[in-house]
Amino acid sequence: MNPEERRQFVRDHRTCVFSYARKSGPPSMSIVYYVMDGNDMLVSTMADRAKAKAVGRNDEVSLCVLDENWPVTYLVVYGKAKIETDPDAVVNLMMKVGELMSGQPLPEAARPAVQAMAEKEKRVVVRVTPQATFETPPKHLNAGDDGSNLDHGLGNTLPWRG
Repeated sequence: MNPEERRQFVRDHRTCVFSYARKSGPPSMSIVYYVMDGNDMLVSTMADRAKAKAVGRNDEVSLCVLDENWPVTYLVVYGKAKIETDPDAVVNLMMKVGELMSGQPLPEAARPAVQAMAEKEKRVVVRVTPQATFETPPKHLNAGDDGSNLDHGLGNTLPWRG
C-alpha cells in the first residue's frame, strides 16, 4: 500500500488494538473503537484506566487497525498520544463511538445520558497523532491449497505523511 492507501485504510475502519507500554512487564493491548478527527485517531477511555495513565507516562502508542472482514488484514499505526479532557469533546466522541457500535446515529435525545455516563466514568479522549505505519501483505491459504507455494515477505514501515 502507498501512504494514501494506508491513510484510507485507517479512515475506512473502526476498531484497533491499542498497545502501550506498562510500568513494568510486557506491553498491554486492548481492542477499542476509534474515530478519525482529520488525521488524528480518537479513542474514548476512563481517566482511571491504564491506557490513560500510560499515555501520561509515555506518549508513544501503537494502534493495530483491524479489517473486520475475512481474510483478516491489518495496518499498524505508530503515533504520539495525548489526553484531552474537554467535556464537549468527550461527549461528542462517545456519541460517535455509540454510532459505530450500534450501526446507526444516536439521537440527540441520548446526549444527556451519554454526558452523565461520561461524568460518572470520568471519561477522557485519547488523541493519537499518527507518525508512521507498518503493514505486512497478507498471505492466505485457499481451500485445497497445500501451502507449498506460500511465501512471506518483509513488512514495510512508511511515514504517515509521505
